[in-house]
Amino acid sequence: MEQQFLLMNTFSFPILSTAIFIPLIGAVLLFFIKNETAIKVTALITGIVNLILSFVLFSGFNPDTHNYQFGEFIPWIPSYNIGYVLGIDGITIFLILLTTLLTPICVLCSWTAIKERVKEFMFCILIMECAMIGVFCALDFILFYIFWEAMLIPMYLLIAIWGGPQRDYASIKFFIYTLFGSVFLLVAIIAVYLVTGSFSIPNAMFRNYSMTFQIWVFLAFAIAFAIKVPMFPFHTWLPAAHTEAPTAGSVFLASVLLKMGTYGFLRFCLPITPKASELFAPYIIILSLIGIIYGGYVCLSQTDMKKLIAYSSVAHMGFVTLGIFSLTLFGFEGALLQMLNHGVTTGALFLCVGIIYERTHSRQIFDNAGLGKIMPVYVGFFGLFSISSFAFPGTNNFIGELYVLLGIFKDHKIAGLFAIPGAVLAAAYMLRLLKQIVWGREDKREIEDMNLREIIYLIPLCILVFWMGLFPRPFVLTIEKTLGYLHSQLNVILR
Repeated sequence: MEQQFLLMNTFSFPILSTAIFIPLIGAVLLFFIKNETAIKVTALITGIVNLILSFVLFSGFNPDTHNYQFGEFIPWIPSYNIGYVLGIDGITIFLILLTTLLTPICVLCSWTAIKERVKEFMFCILIMECAMIGVFCALDFILFYIFWEAMLIPMYLLIAIWGGPQRDYASIKFFIYTLFGSVFLLVAIIAVYLVTGSFSIPNAMFRNYSMTFQIWVFLAFAIAFAIKVPMFPFHTWLPAAHTEAPTAGSVFLASVLLKMGTYGFLRFCLPITPKASELFAPYIIILSLIGIIYGGYVCLSQTDMKKLIAYSSVAHMGFVTLGIFSLTLFGFEGALLQMLNHGVTTGALFLCVGIIYERTHSRQIFDNAGLGKIMPVYVGFFGLFSISSFAFPGTNNFIGELYVLLGIFKDHKIAGLFAIPGAVLAAAYMLRLLKQIVWGREDKREIEDMNLREIIYLIPLCILVFWMGLFPRPFVLTIEKTLGYLHSQLNVILR
């Protein structure tokens, strides 16, 4: 039955399985390598190979259909209708590309920063990539849940072993919060199975469930995904995890793991519990607005660069959930674009913090002030990503926020008005940070500017900032068929 949702794989090999398991193969190879440089090179080559494969995947992607593409279906546990089912659509194609792009970047940014247990660190990076791609490809609930949980262990280890002074507190808090959400996710999955008799994700969508069932399942899903986003008031694990994590961990956490929550809202809550989603949409919108404004105000008082960027994620992801629960096509498109934009910009900002931390061994704004004259290349990159973060016109975040605001103003004008101060606050705290870093004080220290390796891994993110900001149409064309189908199906059910 699952095969009716899948379009034939246009390649002569299982490309999605290959993309999932290449990092796993690379991780296993690391155990047979003793030389530290060879370990890094192997991890880097593995990441680059998978990035190239994802470009091949994108080249064969058909944006003119909403069906799942590159389908793979193998019966796994037939007695419980559990299958190894993979497929992607317009919602997931760019999230996979983002994941594969960031993996070699994370390897490069850790090249000199990680000096102990390098093999184990690179192993965790590659296992993370395997699990994240698996989440976006899985079309069976059990398979999805396995990949979802698999992400938890390597991220916990990245924080607990290679994190900062308070890594034990941060890693345990991250683990407990995420595991708590996973319990609710499992309960929702079991509830859907008991009604449908199948663990197929597409088969569970747009069914005529009772309102009572939808309410309880929506709440279970929503708690799991709200913790992962994280939405206010489930956000308290995020600043500690970001602050204590190594740079690569912060990049993966901000750029990909947070998107698992908003992906869950799009993939599960809206199509499986549409009426409950409409019922709870005003409450989610209110929480999103609180997160946007609260995150902005907290950022204004931060003295730690990493903490400021971490709290900014609460505000930025508030715009994503705002777009999703506007229940409009513009809102859906803006939310997905903003998921990608946040992954690019915030990931780049964490990379910039990691670059300066390697030199000054401090994340305090005051300790890193006045770098304009002594690190001109660095402040050029940092300035670009800073103005992108507050959605300066011509950069990627501007397009995403514009779509979200168009969507929310359509049916929720008052909510749209409350979202505007959040955008203003973003400009305030990012310009304050940028001013301090560039011109904060007279600095006569001798600090080496960015090296070639650091420039190389930031350039692709710079290109995306301008490409998505000035020429967003290719991205919109790729996602609009899938999101248009989701919107039309919701209209049929809700109107």
